[in-house]
Amino acid sequence: MRKIEYWVGVLLLLPNLACSAAPMLGGEGVNYRLADSSGSFCHLKFPAIRKETLYWDRPVLTQASEGDIIDFYGPCDHDPLGKEEISRQKRNLEFERHLGFDDE
Repeated sequence: MRKIEYWVGVLLLLPNLACSAAPMLGGEGVNYRLADSSGSFCHLKFPAIRKETLYWDRPVLTQASEGDIIDFYGPCDHDPLGKEEISRQKRNLEFERHLGFDDE
């Protein structure tokens, strides 16, 4: 009977632990976050958006293991999949294509 109680408790706590882990990383996709003393300016590191998904309604981040990491300095509430970041990465992609740096 104790084993059943144990596993019921584990099953009830797991979703709470999973939900609380995301803010520890600093939001979706953020691998590194270091705030200044005021807490309003941060150094963030997060995966870039996959080039083929930049123009989709819901772009997708690359896997961190792929090595395409954005090193960002700015507001702590910066969203790696927000409009501002999508626009910035679209401009960078167009610039790379214009210069012939596109590796696709």
